[in-house]
Amino acid sequence: MPPKTAIITGGANGIGAQTIRTYHARGYNVVIADLPSAYPSAETLICSLSETSCAMFHPTNIVDWSSMQSLFRETKRRFGQVDVVVANAGLMESRGFFEFEENEHGELREDVGSAKVVDVNLRGTMNTLRLAMHAMKSNTPDENGFRGSIVLIASTSGYFGGTGVVSYISSKHGVVGLARASQRVANQLNIRVNVVAPFFTPTYITGGYSEEWKKRGLPANTVEDVANGIVETSEDTSKKGAHVMVAGKFVREIESARTSLTKKWLGEDIAGIMAKGGKFFEDMGGYTLPKLRE
Repeated sequence: MPPKTAIITGGANGIGAQTIRTYHARGYNVVIADLPSAYPSAETLICSLSETSCAMFHPTNIVDWSSMQSLFRETKRRFGQVDVVVANAGLMESRGFFEFEENEHGELREDVGSAKVVDVNLRGTMNTLRLAMHAMKSNTPDENGFRGSIVLIASTSGYFGGTGVVSYISSKHGVVGLARASQRVANQLNIRVNVVAPFFTPTYITGGYSEEWKKRGLPANTVEDVANGIVETSEDTSKKGAHVMVAGKFVREIESARTSLTKKWLGEDIAGIMAKGGKFFEDMGGYTLPKLRE
């Protein structure tokens, strides 16, 4: 049986790079999808692998559709098919959302940085998911009946957004919603779509407070912790629609707990209404989409 192939967006550094190493160590072909500026890091990473012929770098901008099409096209040309995709690429804002910068007329300036964060973290992840599912739907099912595995990288901020990075938190909430909204079609296509939500992990985007966090003795992930959580989630065929939180040495599935507590959370009456509504849309095969207004 030929080796499986995994694409990791944002794969040249940090969590992505360690995820590349972990998949490679398990015998996968690995594809580093990252911005053209990441080429030196990607090349160094590939040279560090024991089988460099099983790895490739593809310069990729996840918000550019043609760039993403090229990623999947070239991966299939080189390795045959796409088996695993990890939507890891993301960024955090460098300016506070509520920093009210004004122009010379005293009017509030648009916060273009927040738009970029949402664009990359959410729309880029949507692009990744859609292309991954399209690529996988024609795969031959494996021994468990699945055609592929996709892992979306959220964050604890996608569930408990209290740190004040408004754009980042909003985008990661969006990733959580994207995963939930995708399950019906994923199940129809026999593709597993799961989420991994890391707790604080020292990387480039957390560099501004990593040292102070460490000084206070607060627990943190390592990139190895998160990479192991990603790879194990992608390979665990019992996980479909799972949300796996990685907090240091603690790895816990949290979506099933949320579902089981719905009646306590909403109350029996509202939970009953919500369940009936969900059954209605299930019977309808999903939402009936409105026509475009002329």
